[in-house]
Amino acid sequence: MSEEYEPLLAITMGDAAGSGPEIVTKALADPEARAVCRPIVIGDADTMRAALKITGAPGEIRAIERISEVLFREGIIEVIDLHNIQLDRLKRGQVDPMAGKAAFEYIKLATALALAGECDAIVTSAINKEALNKAGYHYDGHTQLLAELCEASDVAMMLVSGQLRVIHVSTHVSLRQAIEMVRPERILTVLRLTYEAMRQMGIDEPRIAVVGLNPHAGEDGLFGDEESKYIAPAIEAARRQGIIVAGPFPPDSAFLRTSEGQFDAAIAMYHDQGHIAVKMRGITQGVNVTLGLPIIRTSVDHGTVFGKAGKGTADSTSLIQAIKLASVMCRNRRRFSHPC
Repeated sequence: MSEEYEPLLAITMGDAAGSGPEIVTKALADPEARAVCRPIVIGDADTMRAALKITGAPGEIRAIERISEVLFREGIIEVIDLHNIQLDRLKRGQVDPMAGKAAFEYIKLATALALAGECDAIVTSAINKEALNKAGYHYDGHTQLLAELCEASDVAMMLVSGQLRVIHVSTHVSLRQAIEMVRPERILTVLRLTYEAMRQMGIDEPRIAVVGLNPHAGEDGLFGDEESKYIAPAIEAARRQGIIVAGPFPPDSAFLRTSEGQFDAAIAMYHDQGHIAVKMRGITQGVNVTLGLPIIRTSVDHGTVFGKAGKGTADSTSLIQAIKLASVMCRNRRRFSHPC
């Protein structure tokens, strides 16, 4: 396998009313991001041209209709143009069903391209759930939408910030429902998905920590018995399958131990338990990865940043990191299928 391999990444523009288009222009002006991939944007070319003017990022927009037309020339941002934003009626910083519908169409096309093998991975900019739902697409976010588009039954969300990698047993459900989802079969599925994802990230024998549900991981049943009834059996089953896993650990220390390198990843039992740990490290630093899809998908780990839309000041760090991580995962996937 050549070390010069640069994966082709389909980068979705995100919600046109938010800062997504501006962030894309800034990320694709970053030399480190451009050096690790061949990027192509799925979006609206006029919106991207407007974003380029707002940010003052170098380069120009080249609209194309299909991937076969790409040239990958320096200083050019190539956009598969879906012509689905009317700039004269777009109000930046506000929920807009037009932008929600367009954002759905970018994701749908990018996913289809990845499933067809026309690109190596997709990297998504932020969408607005309210705009998506007002446009008639009733999803709780990217993860559910991508699972449906890919016909994937078992998926999980991973957040990455530096050495801290956190995978969630449940995400966008009520806390009551999240507790009901703490069951051995689901935890074991998440452990398997984590093991596979970590190998794609270049860690051949990942060490995984499992976090408890209750304070102090139940304190031997004093504060709850979910650890002994549901979490410990899943850990034992994973060990029998050759996965290096430990726990359940008290939630108040497990994430710190993982970020310090004692473990390569940590399994959180519910949304806020994992998200708070990652976002305390910096809300613009993280990357969201969807596990369990037949394609590689990374994303920014923040919302549409409506408050900065049209100002050119939104931070592109998360998208740059998402591009870099997608490239790493593509290279390792290629290493497994084409050993040197």
